[in-house]
Formats: sequence, structure tokens, C-alpha cells
Amino acid sequence: MKKYLIIIASLLLVFASCKSKKTTTVNKDEYYTCSMHPQIMEDKPGNCPICHMELIVVKRTNTAADEILLNDEQIRLGNIQTDTIRNGMIGDKMILTATLNTDETKVNSINARIMGRIDRLYFKNMGDYVSKGAHLYDLYSEELNNAKQDYIVAVEKQQSLDNSIIDFNRLVQSAKTKLLLWGMSEAQVNELTKTKKASPLTSFYSNESGYITELPVMEGQYVSEGSIIVKLADLSSLWAEAQVYTSQLSAIDLKGTAIVQFPDIPGKEWKGEIEFANPEIVSDSRLNLVRVSIPNPGGLLKPGMPAYVSIKSKELNTLTLPSDAVLRDGKMNIVWVQSGKNSYKMKMVQTGLESGDRLEIKSGLQNGDVVVTRGAYLLNSEFVFKKGGNTMAGMEGMDMSSH
Repeated sequence: MKKYLIIIASLLLVFASCKSKKTTTVNKDEYYTCSMHPQIMEDKPGNCPICHMELIVVKRTNTAADEILLNDEQIRLGNIQTDTIRNGMIGDKMILTATLNTDETKVNSINARIMGRIDRLYFKNMGDYVSKGAHLYDLYSEELNNAKQDYIVAVEKQQSLDNSIIDFNRLVQSAKTKLLLWGMSEAQVNELTKTKKASPLTSFYSNESGYITELPVMEGQYVSEGSIIVKLADLSSLWAEAQVYTSQLSAIDLKGTAIVQFPDIPGKEWKGEIEFANPEIVSDSRLNLVRVSIPNPGGLLKPGMPAYVSIKSKELNTLTLPSDAVLRDGKMNIVWVQSGKNSYKMKMVQTGLESGDRLEIKSGLQNGDVVVTRGAYLLNSEFVFKKGGNTMAGMEGMDMSSH
């Protein structure tokens, strides 16, 4: 009997204890979360199991599938910053591989003025520097030797037959003009007048200065009138020639400047002028030639050197954003736009030029949209925690022009 009384008393105590406890009502319109760990979602107050901070209350909202809502504390701690998108100037920069070549407008060709055999060359190496007036070569020419003799005869008769009915002055002048046309200098003709002795070899001198870029002849070789003896290049300026795709050509300011750098000369750069862009496409590569003229006063640069040409394209007046505001995964580009107080909505955009830390927005946004410029990655993470999915999922096929 005593045993039964103890059991009954215990049951009464339990019942009384249950009645004394307050019933906790769960509010389905709100939940408790940690401002530092938003993945924590509890139905009642308490502390974060991760950092032990006191949980804060957050109202549940029926946000759209591509939208997210943050509280003030989350915005403050996440340093979420926004800016109103506006039109601005942006220009792209192209880095092109190039090769240094001689400036063809500063290349002089020295040609044979008469047929003959080259007896001696005084410069035989490519790249040798030839100064103006330097002795280039000696030529044996029967035709030129005969012309020398004709001149000597005319001079002798002019001096001995002053009263002759024949105009020897005209004959002398005609013979002299022939010698000058065939490449002899005024000083050589005067020496011939003085000595009246004609050497079988005639020396020829350079009327230009420069570096030898072409030397197609050799000693003992016969040359005809007009044959190239040597080509001399003035290297005080050079051409950096690069190739670009036709689609890039229209963006280049053909009256602009370019910065040229050389792997062989690190730490230095040269400013050049864009001189020419060939409108004709190379059939094999489908590329166009762009030519930049570079000053080379100290002669440090040499033809054949590889180079990098940096060309800034024409500036566009278009919508731009900081590059960090755009989330890119290789397939699409996402930005977060403020859709209300503390609410943000994702939008897919099409991007264009990128210059420095700015990125052109070609479509998907419009002038006046308030865009998240800092904290976009945090919003993306918060979306994954709350929505349980990838922000990029389901975005394919969206109309980027819709707002």
C-alpha cells in the first residue's frame, strides 16, 4: 500500500511541474540568426553555437527566387556599398606583339650609274656604318674609260685651238656632263682636267650615310646600269610593326600614340606615333598590319628586335562599373542591384571593354540602377546559405535587357 502511495505522489509532482512551466510560442514570421554566421537559423533566442554571440531576430519575408534580404547589422558587418550607375568614358588597351624594322622612308639605295666590273668593295659586312662621302667601291668600265679619254681630248683641243671654228667649249661641257651623269664627282672631273691622265679604275663614293641593310654585290661581279650596289638605312627612327584582327582595327585611334617595350631592354619604354594601319587583310592569317614609328636617337634599338606594343583604343561614353562589382564564372556575368530597403536582386549583364578597374556594361542594366559595388561576393554567399542554390543556376536564357 505504501508503495502505491509513493507512485501517486511522484505523478502529482510531475504534473504540477509541467503546469508551472511557461509555454514557448514559436513565431513563424521570424527567426533568430547570427550576424557573423548567417547560416545559423533558430526558432528561439540564444547564442550562436559557433562564436557564442547573441542571436538577433530577423523577420521572414517572401522574397523572389533571385532576391535576398539582409538586416542592418549584416549590411554593416559585410560593408555592403552601393553606387548609382552612370555613363562614363572608358577605353580598352591592347597589347600586341611586334617586330622592329627599318623605316623604309629612310632607306637609301646606291645604284651603279654605268655598266662595269666591281674591282674592289670597301664595305663588305651587313650592319656596317657608312658615312657620307665614304669610298664605296672601284669600278672598271670600258665605256666610262672611253668617256674619260673623250673629255681629255676635248680639253686639250680647247686649250690649243682657241681660235678654231669648232666650239670646243661646248664639246668639253658635253663630255663633262656625261662623266657627271655616270657617277664621277666634280672633284674627280677637275682632277682629270688637271692631270689629263685617266685611271682604268673609277672610284665611287657614298652620297648618303647609314647602316648597310643590303649588299647584293661582290668583288669581281659585273653590274649593269641601275644595279643595286648597297642600301643604307638611317636608324634614327624605326618601325614597330604588329598585326591585329580586323575586329580590333576599328577601335584603334590611327592618329594616336603607343607605348613600346622590349624584352631585351627591361624597365624601359618608348613612346611612338601610330603612322599606318594597312586596310588590306593578309589572306593567310586574316590580320592587318599596324605600324608605330619610334625615335631611336641613341641607336640602342636594332632592327629585328621583338617588341610589345600597347595601344589604347578609342574611348567610349557608356555605362561602366567597378570590375569587382561583377561576378564572373566564365559563362555569364552577375551583378547585385538594390531592389528595396535592405533587399538586393541579382541581374545578368553583358560586359564589354575593361580598362583598369572599370568594366563596360553593354546590356542588363540601365542608367540610374543602384548596384552593389562592394560586398557582391558576400551577397552571393548569403544567397547560397539562405536559398540553398547557385546564383548562376537558372540565369541562362534570361533577357539581359529586362529591368
